[in-house]
Amino acid sequence: MVIKKPQKPPKWEELVKKYSNFGGLFRITEAMINTHVSRGYPHWDKLRRLTPPQGLTSDQWWFAIKISRGSQYRPVPLKDTVGRPFVFLVPDSIQENLHAIDCGAGKSQHFSEPITNPQTRDQYLIRSFVEEAITSSQLEGAVTTREVAKEMILSGRAPRDTSEQMILNNYLTMRRIVDIKDQEMTPELVFNLHRLVTEKTLDKFSAAGRFRYTFEKRVVADMEGEVYHEPPDVKELMNRLEAMCNFANQKTPSYFIHPVVRGIILHFWLAYDHPFVDGNGRTARSLFYWAMLHYGYSLFEFISISSILRKAPVKYARSFLYTESDDNDMTYFILYQTEVIHRAIEELHTYIDKKSVELQQLQSEIKVLQNFNHRQVALLRHALKHPIQEYTIEGHQQSHNVAYQTARTDLLKLHEYELLEHKKRGKAMVFYVPPDLANRLRRLSIS
Repeated sequence: MVIKKPQKPPKWEELVKKYSNFGGLFRITEAMINTHVSRGYPHWDKLRRLTPPQGLTSDQWWFAIKISRGSQYRPVPLKDTVGRPFVFLVPDSIQENLHAIDCGAGKSQHFSEPITNPQTRDQYLIRSFVEEAITSSQLEGAVTTREVAKEMILSGRAPRDTSEQMILNNYLTMRRIVDIKDQEMTPELVFNLHRLVTEKTLDKFSAAGRFRYTFEKRVVADMEGEVYHEPPDVKELMNRLEAMCNFANQKTPSYFIHPVVRGIILHFWLAYDHPFVDGNGRTARSLFYWAMLHYGYSLFEFISISSILRKAPVKYARSFLYTESDDNDMTYFILYQTEVIHRAIEELHTYIDKKSVELQQLQSEIKVLQNFNHRQVALLRHALKHPIQEYTIEGHQQSHNVAYQTARTDLLKLHEYELLEHKKRGKAMVFYVPPDLANRLRRLSIS
């Protein structure tokens, strides 16, 4: 991934010297009246390419915008490497996204029946865990196909390489986060999450679940050595981590921060401090999920933000760079993340609606499906689309989060109806799709 560093804005001190006299400020203010910046929250790197309001230069336009933003900034306990606080504000674009998120995933939201129904929710839960595990790992360099990764997770086979191990780790971490969502954030919890996401993937296995050492200091850079970020000194990390935990537990600051914004800042905080040798990005996203579930946004069990981030990784990276290059203004990162979350929620609802329609159509066309439970119907639907797929009791158990005996009964009943064939492979029983599955279903519906 090649990222061009954004051009830094003009220095504030120089702008003040040039334009802070009464005449200059009056002219700039007059030109800004009834003039609106393009939708969003443009960084100088973008703004300098736009046509400024009549009578202003790009520098003057930026100066006026910074005056407006500066009056609304709120500081957070996170500080940069020289002690300056990070700040943010909540412009209309973020307010709009937060409203959409609250409507789509808030505590009072009436969720779709498939994810509130105990008989079907696990199917969607496993799907989201698998999706987040794969795409979060791909963001960090994992190389494998989606189908292979899904097969590895759902079949329960051991990972074959580091990429598959990363994906399995992320999957297990997502499941763990659901279990610990009610716990307060502590340094130990953060270390445990890092240990989960990096197990058996680091050059030094002992680096999992601990801070980087001084001699392991890492900068975020590209293949050519272009440095994008240099994290804080190792000696500061424990104090910074404790401050982050206090923030996560809503003990700081003294003013209200919307829970989604707080979760996003937590994501940024861990990534900025970069306290580990590797796995910082995956750990940061894990903390975000913990925060959303901890703050009561239960729909986030079913949402994958990494699947959206994976589609535009440069935008994800640039939102970090915009923040660091413009006076620690986290608004850029918050705006991008709220857009990502909003899209992820929309994709979930679209997926649920699509699957509900597909199931209704299939059930209306093939009446024999009324003889089967939702897990068996899901398997048959998958089998129709993947005629060379093989199924195991363990894989079916993992896919639907049921007991081994329940999974075994499901598959044997499908075999009894001659909708699956089976054979022995060693001691294991493997079920496979007959080539005429669709015709068999239709024949059973008629008979």
